[in-house]
Amino acid sequence: MSTVPADLSGKSDAELIAEVRDGKIASYGTLYERHAGAAHNLARQLARSSSEADDLVSEAFAKVLDTLRGGKGPDAAFRAYLLTALRHTAYDKTRKDKRVDLNEDMSDVGGAVGEALTVPFSDTAVAGLERTLAAKAFARLPERWQAVLWHTEIEGQTPAEVAPLLGLTANGVSALAYRAREGLRQAYLQVHLAENSAERCRASADKLGAWTRDGLSKRERAQVENHLDECEKCRALAAELADVNTGLRGIIAPIVLGGAALG
Repeated sequence: MSTVPADLSGKSDAELIAEVRDGKIASYGTLYERHAGAAHNLARQLARSSSEADDLVSEAFAKVLDTLRGGKGPDAAFRAYLLTALRHTAYDKTRKDKRVDLNEDMSDVGGAVGEALTVPFSDTAVAGLERTLAAKAFARLPERWQAVLWHTEIEGQTPAEVAPLLGLTANGVSALAYRAREGLRQAYLQVHLAENSAERCRASADKLGAWTRDGLSKRERAQVENHLDECEKCRALAAELADVNTGLRGIIAPIVLGGAALG
């Protein structure tokens, strides 16, 4: 189900963001209307009550507004940036609540136990994902590509639903999404090559994108597959490349949504 109202201003998110940076705060109201539904959906998974969820959403929107007014923040991918801010807000609150409980209840506990109980909260699952090839590749994409992939692949919105957010026609969204997926494959390859200095891998790794689309000649395909038979790292990369279209939500969504993406 769509989390974007039918249409609100005729302006893209990028245009509205630019207006907010220019001091037109009314434009932030339009961004709020467009994205509050998605924010509330995530907040309800992270909060312990509806009132706490409302507070998380309000605080996240306020933080993003301050960021934009300071000249920082997203230029186009507002939704993903907002949800990341909301998740961080929720985790910060959890950490503070835990510290309050510890100060009240554990004042007499010392040594290793007390130290362990007061270690700051760490979202280890997300930290691990941020080290994956997928996350590094996604972060290298132009923000506009990140935005279209987020809305179409992760949230499952139709091109017609995404069109007003990006200031495009539905056909334009489809074309942009295709380019973004191809760009993600290439970014995978760049990250892989940057982390794998083995010279013997480079010729085959450069062709893996075409290999996943059956775009190689018979001879080139045989060369790549012979290398894959011998190289575990390149086999892992080939599997990730093949899964870009079907597995993008499971790979990228947890970076923004955290554990809520698994629900």
